[in-house]
Amino acid sequence: MPTKWSQTLIPTARQVPSEAEVPSHQLMLRAGYIHKLGAGIYDYLPLGLRSLRKAMDIVRQEMDRVGAIEVMLPTLQPIELWEQTGRRAAYGENLFVVKDRHGREQALGPTHEEVITHLVASCIESYRQLPVTLYQIQTKFRDEFRPRFGVLRSREFQMKDAYSFHLSLDGPGGLEETYQKQYEAYRRIFERCGLPYEIVEAESGPIGGSASHEFMVPSPTGEDVILKSDKGNYAANVEKCEIGGRPHSLDGPSTGDLEKVHTPDSPGIDDVVAFFKKQLKTKLKPQNMLKTLVFTGLAVPNQLAEKIMREHDWKTKLGDIKDQLVVQWVLAVVRGDHEVNEAKVLQLAKKWWPGLIKLELADDSAVREQDITFGYVSPRIVLDTPGLMRLAIDPDAAQEQFWVTGGDDEGYHVKHFNWKRDVLDLMDDRYKQHVTVADIRNATDGDPSPKADCGVLQATKGIEIGHVFKLGCKYAESLNLTVLDEANKRVYPIMGCYGIGVNRILAAAIEREGGNDENGIIWPASIAPYSVLITPIKYEGAMRDTADRLAGELEAAGLDTLIDDRDERPGVKFKDADLIGIPLRVTIGEKALANGQVEVKPRHAKQAELVAVDQAAKHIAGMLQPL
Repeated sequence: MPTKWSQTLIPTARQVPSEAEVPSHQLMLRAGYIHKLGAGIYDYLPLGLRSLRKAMDIVRQEMDRVGAIEVMLPTLQPIELWEQTGRRAAYGENLFVVKDRHGREQALGPTHEEVITHLVASCIESYRQLPVTLYQIQTKFRDEFRPRFGVLRSREFQMKDAYSFHLSLDGPGGLEETYQKQYEAYRRIFERCGLPYEIVEAESGPIGGSASHEFMVPSPTGEDVILKSDKGNYAANVEKCEIGGRPHSLDGPSTGDLEKVHTPDSPGIDDVVAFFKKQLKTKLKPQNMLKTLVFTGLAVPNQLAEKIMREHDWKTKLGDIKDQLVVQWVLAVVRGDHEVNEAKVLQLAKKWWPGLIKLELADDSAVREQDITFGYVSPRIVLDTPGLMRLAIDPDAAQEQFWVTGGDDEGYHVKHFNWKRDVLDLMDDRYKQHVTVADIRNATDGDPSPKADCGVLQATKGIEIGHVFKLGCKYAESLNLTVLDEANKRVYPIMGCYGIGVNRILAAAIEREGGNDENGIIWPASIAPYSVLITPIKYEGAMRDTADRLAGELEAAGLDTLIDDRDERPGVKFKDADLIGIPLRVTIGEKALANGQVEVKPRHAKQAELVAVDQAAKHIAGMLQPL
């Protein structure tokens, strides 16, 4: 049945809300799709809820199509599950934790790996019940430090998350088979939602896992950086993007004697550059500085880690071996105008220490406990404890050129730093293997592609709307999920994980190229709250009768229809029509109607066309079919 504007809730506004920074946030508030309740918390009003449900319907249809089974899991999750998998620490303060009246802690789930694993452990015993893929569309929570961009980074959001369980990685019923099915389902979902997208290699982050891909909508307002080769054969987000080989050398001659310079109150790269310019009247570029970051972590000793792997002793708990854990230190050095990639440093460190449990940037107190001067660190501190500290150098920092770096003394830097003279020649030969040149920084526009085909990486921005992961046995091992295999032996199932931010589909549709203009939203027809908006100049007499009859014909043809029956001036109705972004507007005016015609105008078009009233429903259905 058609909806009348006066009988629903569409509170449009002319002014741009002061807190709204990006088009989707501005327009969803102005067009009455959402209403702000608190920081990162929004009411979904009728228009917003209709669009959200249409996106959910598309997601459900495609999940069902590939054999996934829908469930509904609780939002409240026992914190013990998160502690068993180590993700309470991994998520940190982003995890909402609440206490009940008995003092028991519960997590408000941002995701459901632990809960689904616990469920499967209770219900599935044999390989004969695998593979299985379970999914839900559920409210999730994330304690964002700074909620912004409306529903793109909110504290409460709708997410489709699916989880698959397998006995093998490859072959029929293996993880790879389901991963590809989900991958293709995601392509169909986003195509049906009218979203252009890029598929990029990605880091798994706190979810964990061995491989993952993100689905990104290109947008100048996106928070994620995508790097693509100009050859068209490689794409990754900035956390994952590898950089092609770059020539480097640690054996070059010095550019002068090492000179200590007093640089008070200048712990950062920009501070030092400004000091050189103002106080020393010398132009210093960030690319002539070395940035040294200190990482610290805990690792199971290599021999013990190898024993656990060899004997498949996955039940060994950290508490049982905590006295044997070893503190490890890594110095990561990049050029001053580059950023260290923590995920790359972590992967490099895992090659050195297979039993590495965690690695993170050392905080101020940890650094000072090692007599390291925070903010003035140089690569030379590796000489103080060469057996306990590893030195990782990005190729762009391993060059024969003039370098300025920290002086390892509060308020001092040094000029003419030289790798050979100031580090390698002073290091015992047995520790030189602890110095590694490797790709440890974020890729930037213009870097060489890792495909080694003379391709060049080009940076764009995007909005993440979906993410698929190959999880492996991480959660099964942590939560002791086993099944009997064909040999009647208990084994850990292999998992996959597949997420879609449903709210983000709506925001991305507005942020995409062509998703908005100076007048308002331009929806893809598939997720627009209504397909057609009928706007009679006055909702009375013949115009009312025509509007009601046409709306009934359109609804019978399967097209959701909204009638603007308000007693408002035509200019107000037309502005609101453009603002809310319904794909097609039908204007019923007295003059055109006298000639047996109505005006039909797609939202993205500049001009309307006159169509005979008796042919209007058929004509409109044909127009919307390809949209």
